[in-house]
Amino acid sequence: MTTDFSKHQKIIDSFRGEVNKPSFDIKFTQSTKHIPKTERFLLKMELKRLASVCYRCIDLRGLVDGECKIYEHNGQSHFMDDIAISVFEEQVEIHNGYTFGVYEELKNTKNNFRLIFENEKNHIEQAKSPKKIIESVDKTQDKIQYPVAIFPLNQYQDRIEERMNFVSSLEATLENNQKKSISSIDISVQGIKFRISSKDPLYIDQNITIHFKGLESEFQFSKGEMFTYQVKNIYRDDNTQLVGCQRIVVGDNDPFQRFLSGYIQGNKRRYKINLENTISAVQSRSFEQYVLPTINELPIYFERVGERILPRYVLTTNNNHSVFQYWQDENNESNLHFLVNEARIARLIKKYKQGKSLRVYSFVHQNQGKFFFYSIDEEQLLKTSDFSPSFLTFAAKKSSFKVTKLTYYDVNTLNIHSPFALSGTLEAKKQFINLPPSDDVIDCINSLPFAVVATDITHKTSVELYQEFSDIQIDVTKFKKFGHKRLTDKVVVDRLGVTYKNQRQEPRFIYSTPVLMESNGLQWQGNSIDFSTLGLKAETEKSVTLFVGDVVYITFPNLQKITSSYELKKLPYEVVKIDDKKTTINLRVYVKAHQHVGRSFFKLLIDKNKNKLTTDEYTFLVPGLAEALRTNYAQNLQVPTLIVQTSGSRYKIEALVSNDKGNDFLQKLHSLSDRKNFYNFYPLLTKLYKDNFLESCLKRLLTHKEPITEILYISMGKDLKNIKTSVNVKSDNELNTPELRRFFIRKAITNGSFFSFQLKISRTNKPDIEYLNTELSYISAYAIHRSKQIEQDIWSVVASVQYVDITDEVLFSHGL
Repeated sequence: MTTDFSKHQKIIDSFRGEVNKPSFDIKFTQSTKHIPKTERFLLKMELKRLASVCYRCIDLRGLVDGECKIYEHNGQSHFMDDIAISVFEEQVEIHNGYTFGVYEELKNTKNNFRLIFENEKNHIEQAKSPKKIIESVDKTQDKIQYPVAIFPLNQYQDRIEERMNFVSSLEATLENNQKKSISSIDISVQGIKFRISSKDPLYIDQNITIHFKGLESEFQFSKGEMFTYQVKNIYRDDNTQLVGCQRIVVGDNDPFQRFLSGYIQGNKRRYKINLENTISAVQSRSFEQYVLPTINELPIYFERVGERILPRYVLTTNNNHSVFQYWQDENNESNLHFLVNEARIARLIKKYKQGKSLRVYSFVHQNQGKFFFYSIDEEQLLKTSDFSPSFLTFAAKKSSFKVTKLTYYDVNTLNIHSPFALSGTLEAKKQFINLPPSDDVIDCINSLPFAVVATDITHKTSVELYQEFSDIQIDVTKFKKFGHKRLTDKVVVDRLGVTYKNQRQEPRFIYSTPVLMESNGLQWQGNSIDFSTLGLKAETEKSVTLFVGDVVYITFPNLQKITSSYELKKLPYEVVKIDDKKTTINLRVYVKAHQHVGRSFFKLLIDKNKNKLTTDEYTFLVPGLAEALRTNYAQNLQVPTLIVQTSGSRYKIEALVSNDKGNDFLQKLHSLSDRKNFYNFYPLLTKLYKDNFLESCLKRLLTHKEPITEILYISMGKDLKNIKTSVNVKSDNELNTPELRRFFIRKAITNGSFFSFQLKISRTNKPDIEYLNTELSYISAYAIHRSKQIEQDIWSVVASVQYVDITDEVLFSHGL
């Protein structure tokens, strides 16, 4: 017999978490006096059932309108979406644990397909006019929370040893011989992390002694034996603090150290390895591969040459290549030293110390086939206030008019390498990827004192405004002051492409010579394209039946004619890449026990023919420099980037890549959020999602195509509790006259804050999964479900949205 308890729902709700308390019987009797005795008994049994511990796994995949992911609770894995997780955590707290009451609440979340269907059915049946149906649909779109988590690049810990999750009782002796009973959280050979009350003051570099009471049955301690640890990091919460310590070891032969090493190796599958930092590293590396190849800003690295400072290298992508090309003259030679000259560098550094950027207004004049560059920055505009309106109006009427935002940062060798998150354990796997920078790279970067990031923020709205700044004819004599004179000596600026696949470890030389390839009894003829001492690229006449990882044996018939010292027959090479047509193969030397003959021969060939061999464009540069500068910029990323991922047939934005959490805009987004450690991106995403704008953009966008640009104007009131009334967002199309924009801006400033952003939406390419496999494999060895979830997240990325702060430029162009 099934009893309907829906009429007693208020009583059931009021006794959540109360059933196992001593006062339950008395309170229940008083609250149910009006209910018949038999029904009261059944209701009491139902309450006890709902309060009993539940061991069922929750799996909502296919049952809710949301993306389900693995969620662990007390060692049990569940599949839930974000809404369900929020409900689960709330109900577990109410019920004092995972009970059947919690389990059944999860069946009734607001995005459950069953409930959605029932609600829609009821709405249709009850609706008496089409108006009611329209109103019910509108309510589903009334969303004000867009939670986004921030993922900084290359800000994870490189642990030198594995750390095991292990709870054991300890006794810590603090200063003044205070003894505290505590429990470990995780442990490694050299370190330990434990939880202690926030009432006990600890500080960095403090020495404490620890007695491992919980390990006395595993290890034979001397009487009262204690070990000295030094506090290295502290994370404080309301009532507790998590303390990370490193052991101070005295002497080389330490039996407890050997015991811990064996104990962790023997028990790490039982207690699980702490994978926190490895997971952070994989997320950082994967997001970096999506973000950096789509950056729209141009990082420019400067070098000191004698008494001058000149641009030396730039990091280029398909999106920012136009910025680099803009400053090229008729001979395709770079003139970036006009954009950032020494006088402007001084003004830029001053702005940098104030936490600001510097805007530059420029145009290019062509005369008799030659290019002449003119530019003025905002500081110069202030000093020539009588002339600046005429300059801007004249310049804005030129098709080559540009507004460039410059930002500055220092360069050093501390952030040019991103090692694996557990370098000690993974050292053996680092033979061909993720090598540390060479001495040549370090020397090269030591000569680069700083970098300037140039961002094109030109937009038709500001151009139209500048064209109306002045109706006074320009004074040519004053105008010439801002023209840039050509230098007599050439300034060489090398371009370094932001790429992750086919990373080169040494120079390559273009050379075509016949090759004969053999594998598994099959032979193919072809020609080499380029070679190095470690590898070879070849093109065959017909498609080959080879795969990555196969070993092929190569003969060089023509090269054999020029040497008798080396036998260039059937040399083993390993396939590292092959194109879709199966005709272009990238190979590297395959070495087992003996020296590879081909490596020795090509090294000698290069040494003796350096002046004759044709090099490709990258071999003039220091090998590994591109990767080092790319890593350097990743840690100094100037423009925040939102990550677009697929979620079924929809798109979602739940991740922001940024190394700056402290700016004013993000702080306000944090205030808008109803979830801890999340930022509510309502001001940006409400427009991207509205009328399927993002989806329509991605339908038009292809990889390597120009990004789609959108300008947003945002007003944020002083009281951010009511998002719908305090936050107002308009696109450039909605405020289509200068008067409307000025009115919106003035009102925003009066009521609170005004922001304006230039959004750049780009399609992303596929990541180099081989570069991530080392750490992914390590995670899957101890938590395969986490590894699969991370890999799924990696492959779900389809686009990026950079947002550039153009607030100052908008205020200036509108005369505000």
